Amino acid sequence: MLIGSGAHTYEWIDNWATIPDTELGRQDKAHTGVVVTDAGHIMVFHEGGPAMLVFDEDGNQLDSWASSLTNAHGMTLVKEGQSEYLWLADNKSAQVVKTTLNGDTVMSLQRPDLPVYGEGKYSPTGVAVNEERHGGNGDIWVTDGYGQSYVHRYDKSGSYVGSINGQEGQAGPFTQPHGVWIGQRRSQRELYIADRANGRVQVYDLDGNFKRVFGSDILNPKSPSGFTALGELLVVVEIRSRITLLDAEDGLLSYLGDNSDVNEVEGWPDVPAGLIHPGKFNSPHSVAADSHGNLYVAEFITGGRITKLVKS
Repeated sequence: MLIGSGAHTYEWIDNWATIPDTELGRQDKAHTGVVVTDAGHIMVFHEGGPAMLVFDEDGNQLDSWASSLTNAHGMTLVKEGQSEYLWLADNKSAQVVKTTLNGDTVMSLQRPDLPVYGEGKYSPTGVAVNEERHGGNGDIWVTDGYGQSYVHRYDKSGSYVGSINGQEGQAGPFTQPHGVWIGQRRSQRELYIADRANGRVQVYDLDGNFKRVFGSDILNPKSPSGFTALGELLVVVEIRSRITLLDAEDGLLSYLGDNSDVNEVEGWPDVPAGLIHPGKFNSPHSVAADSHGNLYVAEFITGGRITKLVKS
């Protein structure tokens, strides 16, 4: 089955990977993070256990490992020298950790000691790193998307540097800053924040200064959740039932798997099985791209669903 059009056409590979059928997995919707390693392995966090699943490009499970994390809601892959690491933001246990690809923890970030956390909860949802291999300084940015709607900055050693909450710029405060990404597409690298409940994307420089806002006219309300890049193109995963492709100037190119009407179904994203169709997304939560331009999309849905989109 093909979706998209023209230069942005993809083959939809339904049920690309089999997620372990566990009691917990059947009971709860999976906030699934996904990344692709240099070896072309696809890593997916699974709440139902084991925690991390590793697949090859054909969806065959290669490995898995357990973790003390309960829900690695946001996942980011980084490379230091010849070694790759994962940054995991766990909204349920309020942890942000750096691990090896085998699950060994090498760093943990502490919640900032800010007045807003006197009685307010901390619930991190996303993490991005200003990687030194790309000319960055190693800073780590964490979104408290399900807590106080702040975005926190740490240096490469894990020391707290500062925070932003949207009041710095003309667009106004973040509301549920769900995902964060550092763009490599322009001459100056930028921090993209999925300001989900406001239905927009806010862009900052890497010193935490507001630059611009966009998306309210092309993204579904309360929808932008995360990002990945395809060369100069930006891929925005929208929880409200589609993937959005943007050009180098953040202009709309195409929607993939658009199924926005399903959002109106009572109980969404828990909809009857008969409304879950190939070629149509229900509630995409995370996206990653491989070196061939293929996309891997994990959905926020009971039991989980992972779809591969093969570039045509």
